[in-house]
Amino acid sequence: MIQQLLSKLKEALISILPITFIVLLLNFTPLVSISKTELIIFVVSAIFLIVGISLFNVGADLAMTPMGEQVGTGLTKSKSLSLLLIISFILGFLITIAEPDLSVLASQVKEAINSTLLIILVGVGVALFLLIGILKIVFNKSLSTILMLFYMLLFAIVSLMFLQSNDGFLAVAFDSGGVTTGPITVPFIMALGVGIASTIGGKHSKENSFGLIALCSIGPILMVSFLGIFASGDISYEIPESYLMGSNLFKYFTLALRGVVKDVSLALGLVVFFFFIIQFIFLKLPKTKLIQIFFGIIYTYIGLVVFLTAVNVGFMPIGYKIGQQLATYNPIVLSIFSFILGFVVVLAEPAIHVLNNQVEEITSGTVSKTSMLLALTFGVGLSLFLSIIRIIFDFSILYYIIPGYFISLALSFFVPKIYTAIAFDSGGVASGPLTSSFILPFAVGACFILQGKEKILFDAFGVVALVAMTPLITIQLLGFKAIVLQKMRERIAMKKILDEDDDQIIKFM
Repeated sequence: MIQQLLSKLKEALISILPITFIVLLLNFTPLVSISKTELIIFVVSAIFLIVGISLFNVGADLAMTPMGEQVGTGLTKSKSLSLLLIISFILGFLITIAEPDLSVLASQVKEAINSTLLIILVGVGVALFLLIGILKIVFNKSLSTILMLFYMLLFAIVSLMFLQSNDGFLAVAFDSGGVTTGPITVPFIMALGVGIASTIGGKHSKENSFGLIALCSIGPILMVSFLGIFASGDISYEIPESYLMGSNLFKYFTLALRGVVKDVSLALGLVVFFFFIIQFIFLKLPKTKLIQIFFGIIYTYIGLVVFLTAVNVGFMPIGYKIGQQLATYNPIVLSIFSFILGFVVVLAEPAIHVLNNQVEEITSGTVSKTSMLLALTFGVGLSLFLSIIRIIFDFSILYYIIPGYFISLALSFFVPKIYTAIAFDSGGVASGPLTSSFILPFAVGACFILQGKEKILFDAFGVVALVAMTPLITIQLLGFKAIVLQKMRERIAMKKILDEDDDQIIKFM
């Protein structure tokens, strides 16, 4: 256990140091000015972030992933499809409505739509598409075809919203697809897919184990888009208090900690409660396995509380302030640094490491953790750069979203299916809590300076959607590159054989 924790600490240290170093470096330039108090809080938060990610990753290995796999395996072995679908629907709904990021998003559009109604409908959206994902695994259907069908439907709906000049809801709709795939949801749902696919078996079991996160991200976008069509009223936006570091640091920290403890207790509590009900009725796991899961839950809980508190206290205000100051200094400098920040921030997302480990394990090293990380970091860096360009020139997110998804869907017909499934899952995973708590405040701060407060909901929002979209292209390009290299190697090998004279060929054979 100690060895495992030390290994996770080393990984977390490598992940957090780049973004910490960049923020500290910016402070020693004329571009950014951070007070000594803010700097101390940021450094302390970075240390806590390292501890939080380490504990979470240990907890994910011990509890969240085994829980998901056991539920998927146990319910599939029951041979009752209706039971599997009913429990999966309830599970998807409960996890989604408990996600803290969704509550934050709902509170910011409450003038246009009731927050409770929004959360419930988004929860139903995730639950419905979780069922579609499970049916895809059970009946071995093509993920590319399903994605194409639902994204075509989605493009038709958002085009209608665009014609209604409802750009504010448009950005929020696409962002909702990212905020619903949080650090609790991702390990559990991904492991659920692995458990179901491995139990059913077949030659496509590895490919089928991916894709649930991708499909679960579509449901919220569709639901919020429907709300945008039928909702009435002005969408208002207020700068959250958490973006502005208070003068009373003890009170500021206490409020942040209290909110995080409440949110994590609700989110994790619902998952654990539902798991133990399934364990009591269906799974009947041995005592040793339950003890391992119990300790894993404790690690996960402490890790998430430490991680999210550190993000809210130290990273959110700094992200907002850096965005403002770089925008004040020069938009070109802002664009360049946005790419760098996006490139390194994704390294600190806790669920990214869970995904990378599962990908390397399931593909038997064909898709390595290093290649995955490079594709993801470049994709997220590009997404933040494109978001800043959109803020500077003030245009609709559809000019990115529609071409981007068309390219990613087109690539899905030319690359191995497993790359498509991994890519679409990665999009949901990349847009995790640090993205919404550092990159989004950064974009909001920049937009506040460049376009004013009234444009924040139209221009700054949508950055989470782009973070979720760009990995779809970069990871599939990784797959396309693998195909090209393989064909080149085969062609070179065949040429060598054909170039040999007859005697050598006979001798060779």
